[in-house]
Amino acid sequence: TPQQRVRKLGEMLNFLTLPPSFPSLPSQCTWLSPRRWLNLQEYQSKKLMQESGVAVQRFYVADTASEALEAAKRLNAKEIVLKAQILAGGRGKGVFDSGLKGGVHLTKDPAVVGELANKMLGFNLTTKQTPKDGVKVKTVMVAEALDISRETYFAILMDRSCNGPVMVGSPQGGMDIEEVAASTPELIFKEAIDIFEGVRDDQALRMAANLGFKGPLQRQAADQIKRLYDLFLKVDATQVEVNPLGETPEGQVVCFDAKINFDDNAEFRQKAVFAMDDMTESDPTEMQAAKWDLKYIGLDGNIACFVNGAGLAMATCDIIDLHGGKPANFLDLGGGVKERQVYEAFKLLTADPKVEAILVNIFGGIVNCAIIANGITKACRELELKVPLVVRLEGTNVHEAKRILTESGLPITAADNLDDAAKKAVAAIRK
Repeated sequence: TPQQRVRKLGEMLNFLTLPPSFPSLPSQCTWLSPRRWLNLQEYQSKKLMQESGVAVQRFYVADTASEALEAAKRLNAKEIVLKAQILAGGRGKGVFDSGLKGGVHLTKDPAVVGELANKMLGFNLTTKQTPKDGVKVKTVMVAEALDISRETYFAILMDRSCNGPVMVGSPQGGMDIEEVAASTPELIFKEAIDIFEGVRDDQALRMAANLGFKGPLQRQAADQIKRLYDLFLKVDATQVEVNPLGETPEGQVVCFDAKINFDDNAEFRQKAVFAMDDMTESDPTEMQAAKWDLKYIGLDGNIACFVNGAGLAMATCDIIDLHGGKPANFLDLGGGVKERQVYEAFKLLTADPKVEAILVNIFGGIVNCAIIANGITKACRELELKVPLVVRLEGTNVHEAKRILTESGLPITAADNLDDAAKKAVAAIRK
């Protein structure tokens, strides 16, 4: 949901305190804004894992019903699972506008795969995480269905407290790991990884034992753990989460489902991975915002927020809500903002028909308030702004910024602080 994605932005906040002796930054320093998150389909993540020697189900990808049928025949499996490929969760309980229920189906008959694919491809699938009209399915994954005799959880992620990667595992897999941590914390096992040594054999075997693998399966699981760490490094991941890492009745350790998060700043050396980015399901407004290094998430209110910094943006949304209003969006300008970005941000905000007022909340550290003020005045004139505008500025070059706004002659309402700005924005839409 939009609210969950806003929360995710907050979790990604990094606070850095520089020592007094740290040299001042040169004026020509370029500030880099983090890019939008990379979105990969399930089959793309499985392909990356497969290329690193990680054990996954045999699978093929199809764009037509005939291709899906042919893939099912080639698999020659006892049972086949057909999965619609969209980025949203909840596919199994989704509904197609073709009338088909469920985006995940099991069958032992290859002919049925073709029939099901015919009702999936080209049709919209609606789940609890998609827009109201659903998402068009353009690709399906045809995979070998394997029985799972036991499910475990395993992840590798970057941990700030350990200054590097950490393995986290639990013998209780196939469920929400947060619930496991809350109810049975003794079943969560953690191993810090030395970035110079990598995952040692004894660490991998100990984690495999903690996950409940025994006998030959323990060494097999340890091998998979080491291969997953190789993948983690190879693709510049910030997290590789396997849930479940399963055990089959035939004695195989298989990664049945995985989520990979990538370091977007590594795009320059991960061009092949980032070329797989599927943006067809992205919100057009968010994509337009990303072109200008703006972080935008649409919400369901009527007060547009124009803020620098994810933490300040969330606080702004909260205080608007506190005073009885509803934010129309989450918009983070970032640090190295330019006048053109301010202008483009206003274009995005004013294009939303729900917006009845705009609240600008800027705390200028890296940001020069005068740049913001010039961008605001340019946008107001050229876009012929017709909704009330409340502006709160503080920080670098704020006096010059306030002078620019005052002398512009534009109907801008100044605010002394965030609380005052929120009150005035809510009052403006009630007039």
